[in-house]
Amino acid sequence: MTEVVLLEPSDLPDLMALEQAQEVAVSTPASLSAALSSSALTNRPGEMRHQVFGARSEEGRLLGYAMLALQPFDAELEAILVASEARRQGIAGRLLDRVVTTARDQQLERLLLEVRAGNHAAIALYRAAGFQLDGVRKGYYPPGPAAGAYPPGPAAGAYPPGPAASSPTASSGLREDAWLMSLDLNSC
Repeated sequence: MTEVVLLEPSDLPDLMALEQAQEVAVSTPASLSAALSSSALTNRPGEMRHQVFGARSEEGRLLGYAMLALQPFDAELEAILVASEARRQGIAGRLLDRVVTTARDQQLERLLLEVRAGNHAAIALYRAAGFQLDGVRKGYYPPGPAAGAYPPGPAAGAYPPGPAASSPTASSGLREDAWLMSLDLNSC
């Protein structure tokens, strides 16, 4: 059974190994280090702090992580990554559940995120959790990963029509749109 735990600065090497093993890097060493360091700080008014949750196998191997930024009224899911060989096992869902629970426990109003428009599996996960599409940033991301780098999402028709549903990937050489999504933590 996979366990979701709060990560500490000593977990940075495991996080970096997970990032380096993926085709699509989610975070930089500097952002991970800063997030792990700020998770140990007390929450001072107006100061942002982070919590990083990891999904560990029974053997202690890090299979995925989620990085949450806690702000005065909102929280932002800054990153979520599951090792390619551990996908489609519910790990991302368990990480997202922990993020949502943490944001609610902090009595925050909304949980925000942005996602590549071509990452259909992630969008399906967020929609199933109650996230709503707030907007689209056109051409926000550099060209995306090669076709097949993201796990498959649900059947056609699950996404709204328009440019975001058919966002370019690396094969087209065009920049990819970002979907801006949010979850109202007071209505759930």
